[in-house]
Amino acid sequence: MESITFSDLNLSKQLQNAVTDLGFTEPTPIQVKAFSVIRSGKDMVGVSQTGTGKTLAYSLPILQDLSFSEQIHPRVLILVPTRELVVQVAEQLETYAEYMNCRIIGVYGGVNINTQKIAVSHGMDILVATPGRLYDLVLARSIQLKSITKLVIDEVDVMLDLGFRFQLTNLFELMPKKRQNTMFSATMTNDISVLIEDFFTKPEKVTIEVSGTPLDNIEQSSYAVPNFYTKANLLMHLVQDAEEFSKVLVFLSSKRQADRLYETLEEFMVSDVTIVHSNKSQNYRLRSIKQFEEGEKRILISTDVMARGLDIENTSHVINFDTPEFPENYMHRIGRTGRAGNAGKAILFFTEKEAPNKTQIEALMDLKIPVRKIPNEVEESKELTPDEKLKVREISIISKQDAQSGAGIHKKKAKNQKVNLGSKWKRDGPKYKKPKSRGDKGFNQRYKKK
Repeated sequence: MESITFSDLNLSKQLQNAVTDLGFTEPTPIQVKAFSVIRSGKDMVGVSQTGTGKTLAYSLPILQDLSFSEQIHPRVLILVPTRELVVQVAEQLETYAEYMNCRIIGVYGGVNINTQKIAVSHGMDILVATPGRLYDLVLARSIQLKSITKLVIDEVDVMLDLGFRFQLTNLFELMPKKRQNTMFSATMTNDISVLIEDFFTKPEKVTIEVSGTPLDNIEQSSYAVPNFYTKANLLMHLVQDAEEFSKVLVFLSSKRQADRLYETLEEFMVSDVTIVHSNKSQNYRLRSIKQFEEGEKRILISTDVMARGLDIENTSHVINFDTPEFPENYMHRIGRTGRAGNAGKAILFFTEKEAPNKTQIEALMDLKIPVRKIPNEVEESKELTPDEKLKVREISIISKQDAQSGAGIHKKKAKNQKVNLGSKWKRDGPKYKKPKSRGDKGFNQRYKKK
C-alpha cells in the first residue's frame, strides 16, 4: 500500500506549517480515515487502540474548516473524561493552531469556577471540557451551547465508567439537534451503543485496531511475586538502572495502594519518585506530571486515572505493579509507552491471586506474556498489607449436641424468664367508669362558673 503524507491531505498552509514544525510526516491510519469523514460533516464513531493519534485525527479536520469568528459562545465542543486530558488536549490544539486565529479554552473541576467564568466570558471558538464542570458552567449561564456545530467525545467509555452519563445526556439536550457528532473510544460497550443510537444520526464507523491488539513496538514481560512488599523490593531493584529505566510509569488499581507504594519508595529514592491520583489536588497533579515530563522525576506512580489518553513522550517503561481486573485496562496502561513509533517496554507483576487476571489479559491479546525469574538480590518480604492478611473467622467451641442439651450454658435469671403477656388492657380487659355527671359535661361546667 502506498504511504500517505500530511501533504496529501491538502491541509491549509497554516496547518501544514504547524505539522511540519512538530516533525510529523506520515499520518496514522486513524488520522487518514477520520479526516475525510469528519470533513464531510457525517457523524462518526472511531474505534482505535490507545496511542494511535486520535487527538490529531479529529483536530486537523476541525481546524481545517474552522473560519474566523468573534462570537462569545463556542462552536466546537470537545468532551474528555479527566482534568489532565483537558490540559493536554487544549495545549495540543494550541500547537496545531499556532498559525491560525483560533481561541481555545479548557475548563475542568477541582479549581475555582469563578476564574473559569471570567475566562469564558471573553469568548472562544473551541471549548475543551470535562462533563461535570461544563454542566456547572451551563447551569450558571456562563456558557451557552446553542452555537455548537461540532461535538467531539473522546474516551467516551471512561466517561461512562466515571458516572458522567447524566451530565452527558443533559448536555446533549441543550445543544442544537443539527450538529456533527464525533466519538472516539478504544473499546465498544453496550452502554456506548445505546448512547450512539439515542443521539447520533447514521454514524460512519471507523475501526483501525481492536482493543486486544498488542502494540508491536512494546516488549512485554512479567514476574510472579508473592506479595506487595516483595513487589516493592523488585521494583526498587529494577529501577536502580537509571539509564535503562529513564522514565517509568507505575500503575496501581487503588489510591490506597498507590499511596502505600509511594511512602515505601520515598524512603529510599525521594528525589526520583512522585505520585498522581484523584485524591491529590489539581495543582499537585499537574505539577507531578510536569516534573515527570521534564525529567525532574523519573518515576511516576499512578492509578488508572493516567492510563487513558495522556501522551507523555519518551516513557521508557510501564510497570503494572498489580494486575488489573479488567484486561482492557492493561492495554490502556501499556499504551503509555511505545508511542509515536518509538520502542517501549511493559512489565507486569502478579501474585498467585492475580494469576487468573493475567490469563484473561493473555486471552484478550492472544499472546503469552513471558515470565521472568526474580533476581536473587531481591529480598522476599514476609510483611503483609492489611488486604493480604487472612481474616480469622471465629468458630463456636460448643458442639451442636451440647447446645441442644444445654450443657455449658448458664441458666437464665428469674426476671429474664418472664413471658410478655401484653398490655394491661389486654390482660385485664376494658373497664368502664361511671361518668361524674349526666348530660353535657361542658355545659354543666360553664353553668357552674356563672
